[in-house]
Amino acid sequence: MTRNSQFARPRTARPARPDHWALQDAKARFSELVRRVRSEGPQHVTVHGREEVVVISAEAFRRITGGRTGRALIEAMQVSPYRDIDIEPDRLRLPVREVDL
Repeated sequence: MTRNSQFARPRTARPARPDHWALQDAKARFSELVRRVRSEGPQHVTVHGREEVVVISAEAFRRITGGRTGRALIEAMQVSPYRDIDIEPDRLRLPVREVDL
């Protein structure tokens, strides 16, 4: 059965919104996608017409995730009532055997 060309949708058709990319377009024009993320903000990638992922800048990602530095863990340990407990493991001295070279 042949497909009627008047109803066929071109593979590279761009969605109506400029910040939405079909997956195949995002792959083929990845450099442009990255440039737009930097200049225009988050870019949405769709798969089969459904929004699947959003590409954001590294700076925006750090801002969202809080740029994990370990500071929160240090602060939690400093205010812990168990901060004076010695948690260093005991080291066992293992015997060393003689080796002839």
